[in-house]
Amino acid sequence: MSKVSFKPKAVTKRILSPLQERSLDVVTNRFGLGEKAERRTLESIGEEYGITRERVRQIENAALALIRKSDEFQKEKSSFAELKEAVKTLGGLVPEDELLESLAKDKSTQNHFHLYLVLGDDFTKHKEDEHFSARWSVDDKVTEAVHNSLKKLYDNLSDDELVPEGELIARFLDHLKDIAAEYQSEEIARRWLGMSKRVSRNPLGEWGKSESSNVKTRGIKDYAFLVMRKHGSPMHFREVAKAIADTFGKKTHVATCHNELIKDSRFVLVGRGIYALAEWGYKQGVVRDVIRDIMKGDGPMTKEQVVEKVLKERYLKKNTILVNLQNPKYFKKNKQGLYTAV
Repeated sequence: MSKVSFKPKAVTKRILSPLQERSLDVVTNRFGLGEKAERRTLESIGEEYGITRERVRQIENAALALIRKSDEFQKEKSSFAELKEAVKTLGGLVPEDELLESLAKDKSTQNHFHLYLVLGDDFTKHKEDEHFSARWSVDDKVTEAVHNSLKKLYDNLSDDELVPEGELIARFLDHLKDIAAEYQSEEIARRWLGMSKRVSRNPLGEWGKSESSNVKTRGIKDYAFLVMRKHGSPMHFREVAKAIADTFGKKTHVATCHNELIKDSRFVLVGRGIYALAEWGYKQGVVRDVIRDIMKGDGPMTKEQVVEKVLKERYLKKNTILVNLQNPKYFKKNKQGLYTAV
């Protein structure tokens, strides 16, 4: 948590002292500086005074301009300089929510800090957009570099790629090797990553594109993919259902889990209720399709070679493979006694 030596509410009382009653009331309500710590809208304040929302906006802007020109505001330069240093310590570019939470735990005090960010010339507000959440900065050069690097990071990720956090941070910092050394830390990089709306972390802490089903889990099949990927080897559908419940606390019916695995091309049935991930190199298809694919790559083979290779792809009984191999509609022996596809 970032600490400042000044007392926020005392500073607020001093810098608001030049305001007339209505202007003071508008600023207090707009920034949530009262006891309820509630930020009110232009409309609700306008209704209370019987004026338009645009008139309320004008009163607010005039009040803030008056504060900035006042002697009381100038006397607080050291407080605003201290706040600037706190923002720099957090990375010079910080998501608004995280910045306010680092400065104070209670909403009331956070609202006072928000007022200072709006008033101070050193602080720039960047509104939420399609790429990033709302954020504040004190360093234009760093801000531009971080924005560009986050966009490059997104562009360089494939659609369904998942990357461990440490690796993603290393990639990110590699894009930022020209910024000041004080900002090149994992903690700051993690904070910058957190403001991206296009790169996110899944429930297992892996990063990827936010819209990917591997990151934005939408149901049993996505949870199944994550637990199987974490497990690293084929699993029976009953094991998958249990792992989902144990890992994510999602109660999963075994039959429902099985049905989801059957329907999704990310999973390959490799025999006797056991599923593997297609990304591991397993391919869809019945046993004869597996044999054909193997022969396509390796050419004619002995019976023993076929069995050995198929068992690496499927959890089957040896006899099941041999029965398929003996079907003359799909396979035949050549003059050398080797099996080939018809």
